[in-house]
Amino acid sequence: MEVLPIETPALGDRSYLVHDGEAALVIDPQRDTDRVTALAADAGVRITHVAETHVHNDYVTGGFALARAARASYLVNVDDPVGFDRTPVSDGDAVEVGGMRVRVLATPGHTYTHLAYVVEAGGDVAGVFTGGSLLYGSTGRTDLLGPGATPALSRAQWASAHRLARELPDTAPIFPTHGFGSFCSATQSAATSSTIGQEKLANPVLTLDERAYVESLLAGLDAWPAYYAHMAPANLAGPAGPDLSPPRPADAAELRRRIEAGEWVVDLRDRIAFAAGHVPGTFSIPLDQRFATYLGWLIPWGTPLTLLGDSPEQIAWAQRELARIGIDRLAAAATGRPETWAGERGVASMRLAKFGDLAAAMDAGEGRPVVLDVRRRLEWVESHIAGAVHIPLHELPGKIAELPPGDVWVHCESGYRSTVAASMLAARGRRVVGIDDDFASAAAAGLALEHS
Repeated sequence: MEVLPIETPALGDRSYLVHDGEAALVIDPQRDTDRVTALAADAGVRITHVAETHVHNDYVTGGFALARAARASYLVNVDDPVGFDRTPVSDGDAVEVGGMRVRVLATPGHTYTHLAYVVEAGGDVAGVFTGGSLLYGSTGRTDLLGPGATPALSRAQWASAHRLARELPDTAPIFPTHGFGSFCSATQSAATSSTIGQEKLANPVLTLDERAYVESLLAGLDAWPAYYAHMAPANLAGPAGPDLSPPRPADAAELRRRIEAGEWVVDLRDRIAFAAGHVPGTFSIPLDQRFATYLGWLIPWGTPLTLLGDSPEQIAWAQRELARIGIDRLAAAATGRPETWAGERGVASMRLAKFGDLAAAMDAGEGRPVVLDVRRRLEWVESHIAGAVHIPLHELPGKIAELPPGDVWVHCESGYRSTVAASMLAARGRRVVGIDDDFASAAAAGLALEHS
Protein backbone atom coordinates (compact mmCIF):
# COMPACT_ATOMS: atom_id res chain seq x y z
CA MET A 1 0.00 0.00 0.00
CA GLU A 2 1.15 3.52 -0.78
CA VAL A 3 -0.25 6.72 0.77
CA LEU A 4 0.11 9.89 -1.28
CA PRO A 5 -0.86 13.07 0.60
CA ILE A 6 -2.36 16.05 -1.23
CA GLU A 7 -1.54 19.09 0.88
CA THR A 8 -3.58 22.29 0.98
CA PRO A 9 -1.45 24.51 3.22
CA ALA A 10 -3.66 27.56 2.66
CA LEU A 11 -6.43 25.83 4.61
CA GLY A 12 -4.22 23.64 6.80
CA ASP A 13 -5.54 20.33 5.49
CA ARG A 14 -4.41 17.14 3.81
CA SER A 15 -6.29 14.79 1.52
CA TYR A 16 -4.98 11.35 0.68
CA LEU A 17 -4.75 8.98 -2.28
CA VAL A 18 -4.25 5.41 -1.01
CA HIS A 19 -3.58 2.66 -3.54
CA ASP A 20 -2.30 -0.88 -3.95
CA GLY A 21 -0.82 -0.35 -7.38
CA GLU A 22 -4.13 -0.77 -9.18
CA ALA A 23 -7.14 0.42 -7.15
CA ALA A 24 -7.19 3.69 -5.21
CA LEU A 25 -9.16 5.20 -2.34
CA VAL A 26 -9.31 8.99 -1.97
CA ILE A 27 -10.00 10.40 1.49
CA ASP A 28 -11.38 13.90 2.19
CA PRO A 29 -10.59 15.47 -1.20
CA GLN A 30 -10.56 19.23 -1.62
CA ARG A 31 -12.74 20.98 -4.21
CA ASP A 32 -10.06 21.19 -6.91
CA THR A 33 -9.87 17.49 -7.67
CA ASP A 34 -7.67 17.91 -10.73
CA ARG A 35 -4.74 17.57 -8.33
CA VAL A 36 -6.08 14.19 -7.21
CA THR A 37 -6.75 12.82 -10.68
CA ALA A 38 -3.31 13.94 -11.87
CA LEU A 39 -1.72 12.10 -8.95
CA ALA A 40 -3.71 8.96 -9.71
CA ALA A 41 -2.71 9.13 -13.38
CA ASP A 42 0.96 9.51 -12.45
CA ALA A 43 0.69 6.46 -10.19
CA GLY A 44 -1.13 4.48 -12.88
CA VAL A 45 -4.07 3.63 -10.62
CA ARG A 46 -7.84 3.86 -10.91
CA ILE A 47 -9.92 5.66 -8.29
CA THR A 48 -12.59 3.16 -7.22
CA HIS A 49 -13.63 4.68 -3.88
CA VAL A 50 -13.88 8.15 -2.36
CA ALA A 51 -14.47 8.53 1.39
CA GLU A 52 -15.40 11.36 3.74
CA THR A 53 -14.42 11.20 7.40
CA HIS A 54 -17.02 13.88 8.18
CA VAL A 55 -19.09 16.71 6.77
CA HIS A 56 -16.40 19.35 6.53
CA ASN A 57 -16.70 22.80 8.06
CA ASP A 58 -13.56 24.42 6.64
CA TYR A 59 -13.84 23.65 2.93
CA VAL A 60 -16.19 22.58 0.18
CA THR A 61 -15.55 18.94 -0.57
CA GLY A 62 -14.55 17.62 -3.95
CA GLY A 63 -15.70 14.14 -2.98
CA PHE A 64 -19.12 14.22 -4.60
CA ALA A 65 -17.88 15.55 -7.94
CA LEU A 66 -14.82 13.28 -7.95
CA ALA A 67 -16.84 10.14 -7.22
CA ARG A 68 -19.26 10.95 -10.04
CA ALA A 69 -16.48 11.71 -12.53
CA ALA A 70 -14.52 8.56 -11.63
CA ARG A 71 -17.65 6.39 -11.27
CA ALA A 72 -16.37 5.49 -7.84
CA SER A 73 -18.23 4.47 -4.70
CA TYR A 74 -18.72 7.47 -2.42
CA LEU A 75 -18.42 6.41 1.23
CA VAL A 76 -20.37 8.74 3.54
CA ASN A 77 -21.80 8.07 6.99
CA VAL A 78 -25.29 6.59 6.78
CA ASP A 79 -26.43 9.11 9.42
CA ASP A 80 -25.35 12.21 7.47
CA PRO A 81 -28.51 13.82 5.98
CA VAL A 82 -27.08 14.30 2.51
CA GLY A 83 -29.12 15.25 -0.55
CA PHE A 84 -27.53 12.75 -2.94
CA ASP A 85 -26.98 9.03 -3.47
CA ARG A 86 -23.91 7.60 -1.79
CA THR A 87 -22.56 4.34 -0.44
CA PRO A 88 -23.70 4.56 3.19
CA VAL A 89 -21.24 3.26 5.79
CA SER A 90 -21.27 3.00 9.56
CA ASP A 91 -19.26 1.67 12.46
CA GLY A 92 -17.99 -1.87 11.88
CA ASP A 93 -18.40 -1.92 8.12
CA ALA A 94 -15.58 -3.23 5.93
CA VAL A 95 -15.00 -2.25 2.30
CA GLU A 96 -12.69 -4.02 -0.15
CA VAL A 97 -10.62 -1.64 -2.29
CA GLY A 98 -8.55 -3.78 -4.62
CA GLY A 99 -6.21 -5.73 -2.37
CA MET A 100 -6.85 -3.44 0.59
CA ARG A 101 -9.46 -3.80 3.29
CA VAL A 102 -10.95 -0.62 4.76
CA ARG A 103 -12.59 -0.83 8.18
CA VAL A 104 -14.95 1.93 9.34
CA LEU A 105 -14.77 3.17 12.94
CA ALA A 106 -17.17 5.67 14.49
CA THR A 107 -15.10 8.44 16.11
CA PRO A 108 -17.53 11.20 17.14
CA GLY A 109 -16.17 14.39 18.65
CA HIS A 110 -15.26 16.80 15.88
CA THR A 111 -18.79 16.12 14.61
CA TYR A 112 -21.47 13.73 15.81
CA THR A 113 -21.11 11.46 12.78
CA HIS A 114 -17.33 11.50 12.38
CA LEU A 115 -15.66 8.34 11.02
CA ALA A 116 -12.11 7.03 10.85
CA TYR A 117 -10.93 4.59 8.17
CA VAL A 118 -8.47 1.83 9.05
CA VAL A 119 -6.72 0.49 5.97
CA GLU A 120 -5.32 -3.04 6.15
CA ALA A 121 -2.99 -4.62 3.63
CA GLY A 122 -1.76 -8.19 3.87
CA GLY A 123 -3.64 -8.60 7.13
CA ASP A 124 -1.74 -5.76 8.85
CA VAL A 125 -2.90 -2.26 9.73
CA ALA A 126 -1.15 -0.04 7.23
CA GLY A 127 -2.64 3.22 8.48
CA VAL A 128 -5.63 4.97 10.01
CA PHE A 129 -7.16 8.04 8.44
CA THR A 130 -8.43 10.06 11.36
CA GLY A 131 -9.91 13.16 9.72
CA GLY A 132 -10.62 15.59 12.55
CA SER A 133 -10.43 13.17 15.50
CA LEU A 134 -6.90 12.17 16.53
CA LEU A 135 -4.39 14.64 15.07
CA TYR A 136 -0.66 15.07 15.48
CA GLY A 137 -0.33 16.20 19.09
CA SER A 138 -3.91 17.44 19.19
CA THR A 139 -7.51 16.74 18.24
CA GLY A 140 -10.12 18.42 16.09
CA ARG A 141 -12.02 21.20 17.82
CA THR A 142 -15.40 20.32 19.25
CA ASP A 143 -17.25 23.65 19.27
CA LEU A 144 -18.13 24.08 15.59
CA LEU A 145 -21.69 22.78 16.04
CA GLY A 146 -22.52 25.34 18.71
CA PRO A 147 -22.06 25.80 22.46
CA GLY A 148 -24.91 23.46 23.33
CA ALA A 149 -23.15 20.54 21.66
CA THR A 150 -19.59 21.33 22.75
CA PRO A 151 -19.41 19.59 26.17
CA ALA A 152 -20.81 16.29 24.86
CA LEU A 153 -18.67 16.40 21.73
CA SER A 154 -15.56 17.13 23.80
CA ARG A 155 -16.16 14.04 25.93
CA ALA A 156 -16.86 12.02 22.80
CA GLN A 157 -13.60 13.24 21.27
CA TRP A 158 -11.68 11.94 24.28
CA ALA A 159 -13.47 8.57 24.08
CA SER A 160 -12.87 8.29 20.32
CA ALA A 161 -9.14 8.95 20.67
CA HIS A 162 -8.93 6.31 23.37
CA ARG A 163 -10.82 3.85 21.19
CA LEU A 164 -8.29 4.32 18.40
CA ALA A 165 -5.42 3.90 20.87
CA ARG A 166 -7.00 0.78 22.35
CA GLU A 167 -7.98 -1.01 19.14
CA LEU A 168 -5.03 -0.20 16.87
CA PRO A 169 -1.40 -1.30 17.17
CA ASP A 170 1.18 1.24 18.32
CA THR A 171 2.91 0.93 14.96
CA ALA A 172 -0.14 2.12 12.99
CA PRO A 173 0.62 5.37 11.13
CA ILE A 174 -1.87 8.19 11.59
CA PHE A 175 -3.04 10.25 8.61
CA PRO A 176 -5.20 13.17 9.80
CA THR A 177 -7.02 15.65 7.58
CA HIS A 178 -6.69 18.65 9.92
CA GLY A 179 -3.90 19.96 12.12
CA PHE A 180 -1.58 21.66 9.64
CA GLY A 181 -2.91 25.18 10.19
CA SER A 182 -6.65 24.56 9.92
CA PHE A 183 -8.94 26.32 12.39
CA CYS A 184 -10.69 22.94 12.66
CA SER A 185 -7.77 21.82 14.83
CA ALA A 186 -7.88 22.61 18.55
CA THR A 187 -4.15 23.39 18.50
CA GLN A 188 -1.46 23.27 15.85
CA SER A 189 1.53 20.98 15.50
CA ALA A 190 4.74 21.08 13.49
CA ALA A 191 4.81 17.29 13.19
CA THR A 192 4.62 15.79 9.72
CA SER A 193 4.03 12.16 10.69
CA SER A 194 3.12 10.07 13.71
CA THR A 195 1.86 6.72 14.94
CA ILE A 196 -0.62 5.55 17.53
CA GLY A 197 2.29 4.74 19.86
CA GLN A 198 3.83 8.19 19.52
CA GLU A 199 0.50 9.87 20.24
CA LYS A 200 0.05 7.76 23.38
CA LEU A 201 3.23 9.33 24.73
CA ALA A 202 2.59 12.98 23.89
CA ASN A 203 -0.95 13.81 22.81
CA PRO A 204 -2.94 15.47 25.64
CA VAL A 205 -6.08 13.57 24.70
CA LEU A 206 -4.24 10.32 25.50
CA THR A 207 -2.10 11.51 28.42
CA LEU A 208 -4.79 13.41 30.39
CA ASP A 209 -7.91 12.05 32.02
CA GLU A 210 -11.23 13.02 30.46
CA ARG A 211 -11.94 15.99 32.73
CA ALA A 212 -8.48 17.52 32.39
CA TYR A 213 -8.51 17.04 28.62
CA VAL A 214 -11.92 18.68 28.22
CA GLU A 215 -10.92 21.62 30.41
CA SER A 216 -7.68 22.22 28.52
CA LEU A 217 -9.39 21.81 25.17
CA LEU A 218 -12.13 24.33 25.92
CA ALA A 219 -9.67 26.83 27.40
CA GLY A 220 -7.67 26.86 24.19
CA LEU A 221 -10.51 27.40 21.72
CA ASP A 222 -10.83 30.77 19.99
CA ALA A 223 -12.89 32.17 17.12
CA TRP A 224 -13.19 30.35 13.81
CA PRO A 225 -13.74 31.81 10.32
CA ALA A 226 -17.26 33.03 9.58
CA TYR A 227 -17.36 31.25 6.23
CA TYR A 228 -17.47 27.92 8.08
CA ALA A 229 -21.22 28.44 8.47
CA HIS A 230 -21.66 27.94 4.72
CA MET A 231 -19.52 24.82 4.27
CA ALA A 232 -21.64 22.08 5.81
CA PRO A 233 -24.82 23.05 3.91
CA ALA A 234 -22.86 23.04 0.65
CA ASN A 235 -21.30 19.66 1.43
CA LEU A 236 -24.61 18.07 2.41
CA ALA A 237 -26.11 19.18 -0.91
CA GLY A 238 -23.38 17.56 -3.03
CA PRO A 239 -21.28 20.38 -4.50
CA ALA A 240 -20.28 20.42 -8.15
CA GLY A 241 -16.70 20.92 -9.22
CA PRO A 242 -15.34 24.47 -9.42
CA ASP A 243 -15.43 26.77 -12.44
CA LEU A 244 -11.84 27.99 -12.77
CA SER A 245 -12.24 29.77 -16.11
CA PRO A 246 -10.64 33.24 -16.20
CA PRO A 247 -12.80 36.10 -14.85
CA ARG A 248 -13.88 39.06 -16.96
CA PRO A 249 -11.34 41.94 -17.08
CA ALA A 250 -12.29 45.30 -15.58
CA ASP A 251 -10.97 48.77 -16.41
CA ALA A 252 -10.46 51.72 -14.06
CA ALA A 253 -13.98 53.09 -14.54
CA GLU A 254 -15.57 49.75 -13.68
CA LEU A 255 -13.36 49.31 -10.64
CA ARG A 256 -14.41 52.71 -9.34
CA ARG A 257 -18.10 51.90 -9.92
CA ARG A 258 -17.77 48.65 -8.01
CA ILE A 259 -15.98 50.29 -5.07
CA GLU A 260 -18.59 53.05 -4.86
CA ALA A 261 -21.36 50.44 -4.98
CA GLY A 262 -19.96 48.82 -1.82
CA GLU A 263 -18.56 45.75 -3.57
CA TRP A 264 -15.22 44.28 -2.53
CA VAL A 265 -12.19 45.02 -4.68
CA VAL A 266 -9.19 43.18 -3.21
CA ASP A 267 -5.53 43.81 -3.98
CA LEU A 268 -3.52 40.54 -3.96
CA ARG A 269 -0.06 42.12 -4.05
CA ASP A 270 2.24 42.03 -1.03
CA ARG A 271 1.75 44.65 1.66
CA ILE A 272 4.86 46.63 0.73
CA ALA A 273 3.56 47.09 -2.82
CA PHE A 274 0.08 47.97 -1.58
CA ALA A 275 1.40 50.58 0.85
CA ALA A 276 3.51 52.17 -1.89
CA GLY A 277 0.51 52.69 -4.18
CA HIS A 278 -3.02 51.33 -4.43
CA VAL A 279 -6.48 52.16 -5.72
CA PRO A 280 -8.35 54.18 -3.06
CA GLY A 281 -11.09 52.12 -1.45
CA THR A 282 -9.51 48.73 -2.15
CA PHE A 283 -8.61 46.20 0.52
CA SER A 284 -5.21 44.58 0.90
CA ILE A 285 -5.38 40.81 1.41
CA PRO A 286 -2.04 39.53 0.12
CA LEU A 287 -2.07 36.20 -1.68
CA ASP A 288 -0.25 33.80 0.60
CA GLN A 289 -1.26 30.82 2.72
CA ARG A 290 -3.62 32.98 4.81
CA PHE A 291 -5.47 34.59 1.91
CA ALA A 292 -8.58 32.42 1.52
CA THR A 293 -9.10 32.04 5.25
CA TYR A 294 -9.10 35.77 5.97
CA LEU A 295 -10.98 36.85 2.87
CA GLY A 296 -13.64 34.22 3.55
CA TRP A 297 -13.75 35.26 7.21
CA LEU A 298 -14.22 38.97 6.46
CA ILE A 299 -16.32 39.35 3.32
CA PRO A 300 -20.10 39.53 3.75
CA TRP A 301 -21.12 36.26 2.12
CA GLY A 302 -22.40 36.79 -1.40
CA THR A 303 -20.80 40.21 -1.90
CA PRO A 304 -19.48 40.61 -5.48
CA LEU A 305 -15.69 40.25 -5.46
CA THR A 306 -13.12 41.68 -7.86
CA LEU A 307 -9.42 40.85 -7.61
CA LEU A 308 -6.39 42.95 -8.56
CA GLY A 309 -3.07 41.22 -9.17
CA ASP A 310 0.31 41.41 -10.80
CA SER A 311 -0.47 38.76 -13.39
CA PRO A 312 -3.17 36.39 -14.70
CA GLU A 313 -1.34 33.57 -12.90
CA GLN A 314 -1.78 35.35 -9.58
CA ILE A 315 -5.49 35.81 -10.24
CA ALA A 316 -5.81 32.12 -11.18
CA TRP A 317 -4.07 31.03 -7.98
CA ALA A 318 -6.39 33.19 -5.87
CA GLN A 319 -9.42 31.91 -7.78
CA ARG A 320 -8.47 28.31 -6.99
CA GLU A 321 -7.98 29.12 -3.31
CA LEU A 322 -11.40 30.79 -3.12
CA ALA A 323 -13.19 27.98 -4.95
CA ARG A 324 -12.15 25.67 -2.11
CA ILE A 325 -14.31 27.67 0.29
CA GLY A 326 -17.27 28.09 -2.06
CA ILE A 327 -16.54 31.49 -3.60
CA ASP A 328 -17.05 30.21 -7.11
CA ARG A 329 -17.06 33.11 -9.52
CA LEU A 330 -15.38 36.50 -9.42
CA ALA A 331 -17.26 39.59 -10.57
CA ALA A 332 -14.16 40.73 -12.46
CA ALA A 333 -10.37 41.03 -12.24
CA ALA A 334 -7.57 43.31 -13.37
CA THR A 335 -3.86 42.78 -13.71
CA GLY A 336 -0.93 45.12 -14.17
CA ARG A 337 -0.12 48.25 -12.17
CA PRO A 338 -2.15 50.33 -9.68
CA GLU A 339 -1.68 53.49 -11.76
CA THR A 340 -3.69 51.83 -14.54
CA TRP A 341 -6.35 50.53 -12.15
CA ALA A 342 -6.81 53.93 -10.49
CA GLY A 343 -7.19 55.94 -13.69
CA GLU A 344 -7.51 59.72 -13.41
CA ARG A 345 -8.18 59.63 -9.68
CA GLY A 346 -4.64 58.42 -9.00
CA VAL A 347 -3.23 56.08 -6.41
CA ALA A 348 -3.15 56.37 -2.64
CA SER A 349 -0.36 55.32 -0.31
CA MET A 350 -0.22 54.08 3.27
CA ARG A 351 2.52 54.41 5.84
CA LEU A 352 4.12 51.27 7.23
CA ALA A 353 6.12 51.49 10.44
CA LYS A 354 7.87 49.53 13.18
CA PHE A 355 7.09 49.28 16.88
CA GLY A 356 10.01 51.65 17.52
CA ASP A 357 8.22 54.28 15.43
CA LEU A 358 5.08 53.78 17.53
CA ALA A 359 7.07 54.21 20.75
CA ALA A 360 8.56 57.44 19.40
CA ALA A 361 5.12 58.75 18.40
CA MET A 362 3.75 57.97 21.86
CA ASP A 363 6.72 59.68 23.55
CA ALA A 364 6.28 62.79 21.39
CA GLY A 365 2.97 63.48 23.10
CA GLU A 366 1.47 65.32 20.14
CA GLY A 367 -1.98 63.80 19.73
CA ARG A 368 -1.59 60.41 21.36
CA PRO A 369 -2.02 57.74 18.65
CA VAL A 370 -4.83 55.20 18.84
CA VAL A 371 -3.15 51.80 19.10
CA LEU A 372 -5.35 49.10 17.59
CA ASP A 373 -4.54 45.43 18.25
CA VAL A 374 -6.34 43.18 15.75
CA ARG A 375 -5.07 39.83 17.04
CA ARG A 376 -7.44 37.17 18.35
CA ARG A 377 -8.61 36.96 21.95
CA LEU A 378 -6.10 34.40 23.21
CA GLU A 379 -3.20 36.37 21.72
CA TRP A 380 -4.44 39.54 23.46
CA VAL A 381 -4.86 37.75 26.80
CA GLU A 382 -1.30 36.47 26.68
CA SER A 383 0.22 39.93 26.21
CA HIS A 384 -0.73 43.32 24.75
CA ILE A 385 0.42 46.94 24.63
CA ALA A 386 -0.81 48.98 27.59
CA GLY A 387 -3.63 51.29 26.55
CA ALA A 388 -4.27 49.58 23.22
CA VAL A 389 -7.75 49.09 21.82
CA HIS A 390 -8.53 45.45 21.09
CA ILE A 391 -10.76 44.59 18.12
CA PRO A 392 -9.95 41.24 16.49
CA LEU A 393 -9.65 41.55 12.74
CA HIS A 394 -12.74 39.45 12.08
CA GLU A 395 -14.82 41.88 14.17
CA LEU A 396 -13.35 45.09 12.76
CA PRO A 397 -15.70 45.69 9.79
CA GLY A 398 -18.63 46.04 12.19
CA LYS A 399 -16.78 48.06 14.83
CA ILE A 400 -14.84 50.72 12.93
CA ALA A 401 -17.22 53.39 14.22
CA GLU A 402 -16.28 52.46 17.81
CA LEU A 403 -12.65 53.54 17.38
CA PRO A 404 -11.64 56.75 19.15
CA PRO A 405 -10.71 59.74 16.95
CA GLY A 406 -7.11 60.28 15.90
CA ASP A 407 -4.42 58.55 13.89
CA VAL A 408 -4.77 54.76 14.17
CA TRP A 409 -1.64 52.62 14.47
CA VAL A 410 -2.64 49.02 13.71
CA HIS A 411 -0.67 45.95 14.71
CA CYS A 412 -1.03 42.19 14.84
CA GLU A 413 1.56 39.47 15.41
CA SER A 414 3.65 39.85 12.27
CA GLY A 415 2.10 42.41 9.91
CA TYR A 416 -0.32 40.48 7.69
CA ARG A 417 -3.54 41.13 9.59
CA SER A 418 -2.54 44.68 10.47
CA THR A 419 -2.20 45.57 6.79
CA VAL A 420 -5.61 44.05 6.03
CA ALA A 421 -7.10 46.07 8.89
CA ALA A 422 -5.28 49.25 7.93
CA SER A 423 -6.57 49.03 4.36
CA MET A 424 -10.13 48.69 5.64
CA LEU A 425 -9.73 51.71 7.91
CA ALA A 426 -8.19 53.76 5.11
CA ALA A 427 -11.10 52.85 2.84
CA ARG A 428 -13.40 54.32 5.50
CA GLY A 429 -11.43 57.56 5.58
CA ARG A 430 -9.37 57.02 8.73
CA ARG A 431 -5.76 58.18 8.93
CA VAL A 432 -3.85 54.99 9.56
CA VAL A 433 -0.37 53.57 10.04
CA GLY A 434 0.21 49.85 9.57
CA ILE A 435 2.83 48.32 11.84
CA ASP A 436 4.82 45.89 9.73
CA ASP A 437 6.77 44.27 12.54
CA ASP A 438 6.83 41.23 14.82
CA PHE A 439 4.99 41.72 18.10
CA ALA A 440 8.01 40.22 19.87
CA SER A 441 9.77 43.54 19.08
CA ALA A 442 7.26 45.65 20.98
CA ALA A 443 8.84 45.33 24.42
CA ALA A 444 12.34 45.89 23.06
CA ALA A 445 11.07 49.09 21.46
CA GLY A 446 10.14 50.39 24.92
CA LEU A 447 6.40 49.78 24.79
CA ALA A 448 4.80 48.74 28.07
CA LEU A 449 3.01 45.37 27.92
CA GLU A 450 0.13 44.06 29.99
CA HIS A 451 -1.39 40.62 30.53
CA SER A 452 -5.08 39.80 30.99
